[in-house]
Amino acid sequence: MSRRSVVVTGLGTVNPLGLDVESFWKAARAGVSGVGEITAFDTSDFKVHFAAQIDGFDPEQWIERKEARRLDRYDQLFWAAAAQALEHAGISYEEDDPAAHRAGVVVGSGIGGMISFQEGVDTMRERGPARVSPLAITQIISNMAAGLVSIEFNLFGPNTCAVTACAASANAIGDAAEIIRRGDADVMVAGGGEAPICEFALAGFSQARALSTRNDDPQGASRPFDAGRDGFVMGEGAAALILEDREHAVARGATIYAEVAGYGMSSDGYHVTLPRPGGAGAARAMDNALRNAGLEPGEIGYINAHGTSTVANDATETAAVKTVFGDAAASIPVSSTKSMTGHLLGGAGALESLVCILAIRDGVVPPTINYETPDPDCDLDYVPNSAREAEVRAAMTNSFGFGGHNVSLVFTAP
Repeated sequence: MSRRSVVVTGLGTVNPLGLDVESFWKAARAGVSGVGEITAFDTSDFKVHFAAQIDGFDPEQWIERKEARRLDRYDQLFWAAAAQALEHAGISYEEDDPAAHRAGVVVGSGIGGMISFQEGVDTMRERGPARVSPLAITQIISNMAAGLVSIEFNLFGPNTCAVTACAASANAIGDAAEIIRRGDADVMVAGGGEAPICEFALAGFSQARALSTRNDDPQGASRPFDAGRDGFVMGEGAAALILEDREHAVARGATIYAEVAGYGMSSDGYHVTLPRPGGAGAARAMDNALRNAGLEPGEIGYINAHGTSTVANDATETAAVKTVFGDAAASIPVSSTKSMTGHLLGGAGALESLVCILAIRDGVVPPTINYETPDPDCDLDYVPNSAREAEVRAAMTNSFGFGGHNVSLVFTAP
C-alpha cells in the first residue's frame, strides 16, 4: 500500500501581526514588529515590560458570548484560528454526517490556560477555595482547545493534544499528518496556540533569564541571529491548518496549498532549557524530516528557523543547519519570523508552518528584522530586514522546546 499524501487545504491564524491570514502575511512581508509595552497588567515591578500582544481580538466574532466568557484566552485564540481554517477550506459537518467520524483535531500548547491558572490561584488565596470556579480545570488544561473545537464543529475522529513546550504545535501538525497517512482520518484540524502574557509567566521566564530586557526598544528586542541578541520576546496567538488526504481533497474540489511532506523528531537528551552544544539533536530532527519527505538537502528552498533570539539557540541552530545542509547551507534563505511575532511558545510551530506554506504559495520569503550586527557564530543568509522574492518548492520549519524536544517539518508545493 502506497503512503497517503497529506495536503493543506485551509489556513487560519490570530497573532500579534494580524487577526487573519492575509493581514498577518501582509505585515510579515513588510517587516512589521508586533512587539510593544504590555497593557494587560502593571509591569513596573518586573524586569521586562514588553511582549507581542494581539490587539483588537474579539472572541465574540467567533464564539457565542456566554461560551466565550467561560474559556481561557488560549482556547479562544485556537477556536478562532480553527474556525478560520475550516471556513477557508470549505469544510463543515452536521452532527449526523458520517464524514464527521473521519475528521479530527490535534492541538499543541506548551502551557495551556496559564491566565486562568493564575486567576484561579489568586481567587483561592484571596477569597477561599469555595470561590474557585467550577470551570477552573477545564479552563487550564491544554487539551481543552481540541475538545472545544471538536464539540463546536462536529469533529468526531481522532482528538488529541501535544504538550512539548515550544515544539508542541509542530508536533501537532506532524502527528495529525501521520493519523491521516495511516488511514485513521481523512481530515484533521492541526495547529496550536498560547496565551501566556500574565504576571506569573512573565516572572518565570524572566527569572530563567530567557527574555530580552531591551525595555528601551521593545520593537527592536527580538533580533534573531544578531550579535546583540539577549533573549526572546514572549508572544501570544494561534494558528491552524486543515490537513486532508489528497484524494479526499481532490474529490471535493478543494484548493491545495502545499503537501506535508516530512516530519522529523529527536531529543537532545541534554538539559532542561539549553540546547545540546553543536546542534546534534536539532540536526537529527532535520535529517529525519528530509528522509521522511524523500528529499535531498539541496531541494529545500527556504528554512523558517526556530530563531528565538537567545544566544545559545541561534548559534546552535546555525551549526545544525550547516551540519545537515553542508555546502548548500550558505545559499538557502533562513529567516526567523519571531523577530516580528515574538515567540508564541507552543503555538510557534503552527504559525511558522503557515509561513512556509505562504512562502511556497506566493514565492516570497519573509525577513528577519532587527538584524544589524553579524555574529561570527551565525553566518547564514538570514534574509535581513527585507522580504525577498524567491521560488520555493520545498520549505522546512524548525521547532525546539525546553526539555530537548526537536521537531522539523517539510512542506512542498502541491
